[in-house]
Amino acid sequence: MNIFKYSDTNKRYHTLDYFYKHKFNSKVFKVSLNAGFSCPNIDGKKGTGGCIYCSKSGSGDFAGNKNDDLITQFNKIKNMMKNKWDTNKYIAYFQARTNTYAPVDVLKEKYETVLKLDNVVGLSIATRADCISNECLDYLEQLNKRTYLTIELGLQTIHEKTSKLINRCHDLKCFTDMVTKLRERNINVVVHVINGLPYETKDMMIETIKFLNTLDIQGIKIHMLHILKDTKLYELYKEKPFHILTRQEYVDIVCDELEYLRPEIVINRITGDPNTNDLFEPTWLIKKFCVLNEIDKELVRRDSYQGKRLEN
Repeated sequence: MNIFKYSDTNKRYHTLDYFYKHKFNSKVFKVSLNAGFSCPNIDGKKGTGGCIYCSKSGSGDFAGNKNDDLITQFNKIKNMMKNKWDTNKYIAYFQARTNTYAPVDVLKEKYETVLKLDNVVGLSIATRADCISNECLDYLEQLNKRTYLTIELGLQTIHEKTSKLINRCHDLKCFTDMVTKLRERNINVVVHVINGLPYETKDMMIETIKFLNTLDIQGIKIHMLHILKDTKLYELYKEKPFHILTRQEYVDIVCDELEYLRPEIVINRITGDPNTNDLFEPTWLIKKFCVLNEIDKELVRRDSYQGKRLEN
């Protein structure tokens, strides 16, 4: 008997794998794409330089090659992974940079191109809360009626001081307003957060999670901050080093965060996944499965699971 409602195994949190298997009756593989978009805090509309932790690929280190067209990118990644993943169902994941930051006719051309591919059962679109126009919302609402659509919003933290430090270039109200607009149209929302941002305490990280738990969101991605070479964050750390979470600290914080999240919220990601060639710190992130195992073991040690602290 499973201790946690949303699990077929020994997991004590609501994994994306579990969610996909029950929604689509099979494993589903997300194919990460780079559609060549920019960001408003890169091109000068809101700011310059981008978020301080972003790599040159704009958080799309494992996406396709932007010099290839989207169909070529999709097929290359699908063929590379077909021996590892026993599935013929795919979600096209527009990952790199801000994937609604263009006129709607440009978005339509890109999204519809991959939706026509065989066995694509949905779209996942990573973007910012300040980059979805009303016209775009109308189109996303139409898309949502034709395919399984998820909008991923990069929030990272609810704390405005940290937001300014990382150069996010929009405030919390902008984010919450967009969550409301998306949910009014029944569009699924997944939120990105980062643990270990410079000068944030454990309590601050948990406050972000507690706040998100009050919103109508369907999923969350929990990342560990990683410092990549040739980024603003790397320059900041070299000039004025700040505390980087140890693996044990990260595991402890994540388990606390899970306990404050409603069980139905899907945990789309629970650790970082950096490009090892560019990684400066923390090096323990390289052993991804070790981190995942430590989270599982800590939840067992606590006799705990996602949402436990909400039960009283």
